[in-house]
Amino acid sequence: MTPVSPTAHPTDPAPGLHRRWAATVAAARGPEGADPAPYAANLLARWNEPQRRYHTVEHLTAVLDRVDELAEYADDLAAVQLAAWFHDAVYRPDRSENEERSAALAERALPELGVGAARTAEVARLVRLTVSHDPAPDDRDGEVLCDADLAVLAGSPERYAAYAAAVRAEYAFVPDPDFTAGRAAVLRQLLALPQLFRTPLGRDRWEHTARRNLATELDLLNG
Repeated sequence: MTPVSPTAHPTDPAPGLHRRWAATVAAARGPEGADPAPYAANLLARWNEPQRRYHTVEHLTAVLDRVDELAEYADDLAAVQLAAWFHDAVYRPDRSENEERSAALAERALPELGVGAARTAEVARLVRLTVSHDPAPDDRDGEVLCDADLAVLAGSPERYAAYAAAVRAEYAFVPDPDFTAGRAAVLRQLLALPQLFRTPLGRDRWEHTARRNLATELDLLNG
């Protein structure tokens, strides 16, 4: 895996995201550290890789927007924002260790940027938490990141259908029967959670719609 490096990608395909990254890095570190701009460019290049259909820059932007909505519930907002940037930075649909590799990427890049050891460890922990989306009851930062990542489940029927189709496209190499079985298992796992969303705003705004969308997709998969 190619590490984040200051010369990895010289241009920035999304100036607005580049500015958001710079602001987050400034809030997360002291006055010393590498120039954040090339790191943003490298991360955005990763989020624009051709194998992605759902885990794209649009998903990154949506998660960052939802984190902003939920900011009042976070203990360390900068750590949550950094975790949003890294949580799918390494993504191959044919591999199962994406979250671990993404966390390891954060553990390499953030010290170079001047982010302290404790906050770097928190970012990596949050990235790894997106495997289960099941934070502990007192894990406020985990609740914010997981709610932001799952908010896509509460889209309109049309937006949810587009999300489901994009997920299927990422797994186009998987035969229909195998995909159906695997996707149904994921949906059942999510529906079995006592709560999909842990923050008060997430529960109030997204829980009911997300459960309806998940149940509808599961019914469609079951025929």
